[in-house]
Amino acid sequence: MKRRHALGLITASAAGLLTGCASVAPAGRADQGPPFRTTSDAAASQLMLMGHDPVAYFTQNDAVPGNPAIQADHLGVTWRFASEANKATFLREPTKYMPQFGGYCSNGINYAVPWGAGGGPNTWRIYRGKLYVFGGQSSRDQFEMETELNLQRAHRYWDSEIVGSNPLWVRTKRLVLRVPHYKSDAALQAEWEAKRAAGTLPVMPGGVQVVPAAP
Repeated sequence: MKRRHALGLITASAAGLLTGCASVAPAGRADQGPPFRTTSDAAASQLMLMGHDPVAYFTQNDAVPGNPAIQADHLGVTWRFASEANKATFLREPTKYMPQFGGYCSNGINYAVPWGAGGGPNTWRIYRGKLYVFGGQSSRDQFEMETELNLQRAHRYWDSEIVGSNPLWVRTKRLVLRVPHYKSDAALQAEWEAKRAAGTLPVMPGGVQVVPAAP
């Protein structure tokens, strides 16, 4: 009876801890951060999207630098905008415009490596109504060879390894203990070049930045 009572107390305590965590969790989808990938400049110490306007990706189909004089804090990080109107739009519905995976390179998250910023020209994509950013154009190109599969993997690693953890520790670990589907950058680039030559890339160079929300 004493053992059963002790187990009951432990279970109740664990449930209480989980409830407490849930009560203080920030609003928004888990795949939108935290953790967040930020940079810094003279006007902000934790700047999202390298200072690009999150709303402009959706309304102008372009990576538009924000104005340092037009900023807003949301979930502990700074968002910058090209206009006051865009700032107001974001604050009304932030989860609509926030990047997935906390603004980390989506291709990095596909390998459980939270690294790389993005959001500038050719380092972003709106896919099925959500904003994804990449550490470079080659990262985006490689990710899009199998977008749906890579998104499944990225969500799995984000949820199981990155959310609630120290991104630096996870990155260090996964740069040594590679995920099972790991391929080197050289191998991925060679695969991409072969598919481009054959005309079989799902997204050929010069394709639109915005993929329709419906298939």
